[in-house]
Amino acid sequence: MKKHAVSIFLLLSILIFRATYSYGQELPKPSKAQYRWHEQERIMFLHFAPTTWSEAEQNDHSVSLDRINPKKLDTDQWCEAALAWGAQGIIFVAKHSGGFCWWQTETTNYGIKNTPYKDGKGDVLKELSKSCKKYGLSLRTYIYPGDKTWGALIGSGGKTRDPSKQEAYNKIFRKQLTEVLTDYGEIMEVWFDGSCVIDVSDIIEKHARNSVIFQGPHASLRWPGTESGKLFYPAWNTVKSEDLKTGVSTQVHGNPNGDVWAPLETNTTLYDHFWFWSPEKVKKRKSVEELMNNYYKSVGYGSVFLLNASPDTTGLIPVGDLDRYREFGEEIKRRFDSPLASLKDKEGNKVVLEFQESMLVNHAVIMEDYKYGERIRKYKIEGLASGKWLELTQGISVGRKKIDYFDEIKVEALKLTINESAAKPLIRSFSAFYVDNFSPPKKQSMHVWSRPQVVLTWNSNDIKSHQLTLRVELNNKISVPGQYVLTVKPELTENFKIKNASMLYDGNLALKEFVKIDGLKVFINQTAQITDKRDLYVILDIELKEPSPGKVEFLPLLIH
Repeated sequence: MKKHAVSIFLLLSILIFRATYSYGQELPKPSKAQYRWHEQERIMFLHFAPTTWSEAEQNDHSVSLDRINPKKLDTDQWCEAALAWGAQGIIFVAKHSGGFCWWQTETTNYGIKNTPYKDGKGDVLKELSKSCKKYGLSLRTYIYPGDKTWGALIGSGGKTRDPSKQEAYNKIFRKQLTEVLTDYGEIMEVWFDGSCVIDVSDIIEKHARNSVIFQGPHASLRWPGTESGKLFYPAWNTVKSEDLKTGVSTQVHGNPNGDVWAPLETNTTLYDHFWFWSPEKVKKRKSVEELMNNYYKSVGYGSVFLLNASPDTTGLIPVGDLDRYREFGEEIKRRFDSPLASLKDKEGNKVVLEFQESMLVNHAVIMEDYKYGERIRKYKIEGLASGKWLELTQGISVGRKKIDYFDEIKVEALKLTINESAAKPLIRSFSAFYVDNFSPPKKQSMHVWSRPQVVLTWNSNDIKSHQLTLRVELNNKISVPGQYVLTVKPELTENFKIKNASMLYDGNLALKEFVKIDGLKVFINQTAQITDKRDLYVILDIELKEPSPGKVEFLPLLIH
């Protein structure tokens, strides 16, 4: 009997081993918080700050608090705007870079309690929390780690310019974060824009254990590396843990063989490219076609789509914006609410979707059961036309959802074949659609320009004692957040080394994590908006044995 029990145990162990390792290492899987976040698919960002009363994008404290009195503010209307395009949650910018706080807090005299709004007794975060519960939306908060009132400036991650103020500011920020996470109901997501150098580990563990975190050392999500609202393909949900721990990992760190799950949140503006309202910025409102392009290249690549909303000085989202959200939501429904046919919960390398009769098709949507990891590595879709299987399209990553489109064709069936996978493919659904009046999204590559631009040259006379310091001005090159590459090209590359690279924004040193040296390339991760004509430059300290002239070339790494 004992021997029989041991045999059963060994057999079970072998089966478990095969299930886990037959295709390779055990796959990373989403946590419950990550899965719940991912299933929401569409989220609305909401930017509202003193900058709304100016043309600026970063708060320079030029707007008097006496002017901030949005008498028509209606958080129910904000929720209705989110629902109009299918968003299931709202990320509210409760505190932006200037330090203005939209909730009642004693940590600062620069907040809603110091304005005429509701005689200083208003609490917009509380109002929004109640509205989100009323409309069934999840609430998330953006709380900037920096604060201009403390000299913790853009790109600092909360590091004060005056070191003597750091300890005091750490206490202030920790209290602000605790207030936001404990006084306003469940917070599904916490945004630390541009990382966070202040230790908030205990607060996250105590009050945000069931939340997802955007950027910073506790990050469980990734920024794509651009605010274009578009990913490049393929888009993987896993990364190496050492990349995630930097707090600023992006899509370029995506790795199908990564050891940790960290999906992408693809964010963009409604006004191209501005986060806050102004009469001029409204003129940059994106068309439905542009928004659908974003949808295909975010949700359609397996990501969550985060689209901004910008209340005006009355506190309402403008009517024209509401109309655009409604039009966008209706177009998504028109295209994808009614599949011609669909199969669910299938396993294995082949799935055939049969029609009752020949039908025109130009879209197919695949969803993996990604609770068990991202398994598909390569696939193709074929259509059965006149008794022959014809290849319609092929792809690599799927993840939560992959939207494929192709030339319309009349077929009797569609077949999905998984050519490569990391484990047994688990197909959550495979659906066929026909979208009339369809114009394919514009094709894109990873680069904006096909050729690098020379941004600086030097000659041998600039070199002193085998040392060379270069100041590379970029304020006229980088106009939006994103990822960029500087390539240093000396005529003599032997014994030539970049010892240090630093990025400065208005003379303030950005976090070292935003600049990475790789041989003669310097990768820049620029997270701050630069539309205010701020001064942005990179300092390169170079060591070389022999004098050599050369140049520095600049190229955006990702499409914007």
